[in-house]
Amino acid sequence: MPAISADPITLPRLPEALGRDRPVVSVTTAPSGLEGEGFPVRRAFAGVAQSQLDPFVHMDQMGEVEYQPGEPKGTPWHPHRGFETVTYMIDGTFQHQDSNGGGGVITNGDTQWMTAGAGILHIETPPERLVASGGLFHGIQLWVNLPSRLKWSPPRYQDIRGGQVRLLGSSDGASLLRLIAGELAGQSGPGVTHTPIAMVHATITPGSVLHLPWRSDFNALAYVLAGSGVAGSAHPIRTGQLAVFGSGDRVTLAADLQQESRTPTLEVLVLGGLPIGEPVAWYGPFVMNTEAELRQAFADYRAGRLGTVPAAHLDLGTPIAP
Repeated sequence: MPAISADPITLPRLPEALGRDRPVVSVTTAPSGLEGEGFPVRRAFAGVAQSQLDPFVHMDQMGEVEYQPGEPKGTPWHPHRGFETVTYMIDGTFQHQDSNGGGGVITNGDTQWMTAGAGILHIETPPERLVASGGLFHGIQLWVNLPSRLKWSPPRYQDIRGGQVRLLGSSDGASLLRLIAGELAGQSGPGVTHTPIAMVHATITPGSVLHLPWRSDFNALAYVLAGSGVAGSAHPIRTGQLAVFGSGDRVTLAADLQQESRTPTLEVLVLGGLPIGEPVAWYGPFVMNTEAELRQAFADYRAGRLGTVPAAHLDLGTPIAP
């Protein structure tokens, strides 16, 4: 798993996490599906109530898949409004372009953070060289909701290189923490967010326990990217499972002593945010507060008010119908 790495013993360490452990409310297994032009995903939030996810809306684990030459796939041009998309690339390479002029190529450990806000068109595809060669592809796409007062914000794009991610060690030096956005015990990640959240990729060595300090007013979710272990005090978790935590001051995760040879450590994406507490009206690529706003989003898309595809990509394809 080539996401940016380091020896946690050599890094600044978080202080010992004190306070009340968050209990595990549920553990769910992500079903598999296909996205875009046909790349495999795990629907990480399937079966979990929106009230437990807030301010997050949707998350896909893309891959992990080893593509043969000619197989890599992406998404065609499509619109968004009312939220932010976060693409975190763990293995492989993805190319992004949007109608606001944002975009670029992300690879191992990089993150693209796109605020759709009032509306934008974008496309995500593997570069031509990767299509020709094939190769490993593994990443995360996360949708972060925006409160009603920010849904009409101007679109914004952030290109977060892997080298910008804040690297930290756990208090005992046994776990590596990649702080992509938000704050942990006074340490800040590079991602600038409209909605207060924290996003951490943790690598936990076999047999060790991670006590992660967590804001008591945030929710807390832990999704297993690879490996096996325990969430909280006694809830087994493994690749493709999501643990939802209750209230408290710290998140506890432990890695099994024995891991599979292809995944020697427990890899977990830990997420949390300040719940927005507003109605969610979500259909396809739009996340709004009311059905009337959804209908307006589709009307605006058809009328070309969400942006224009650059001249090199004039074929937008068939408009999405409500």
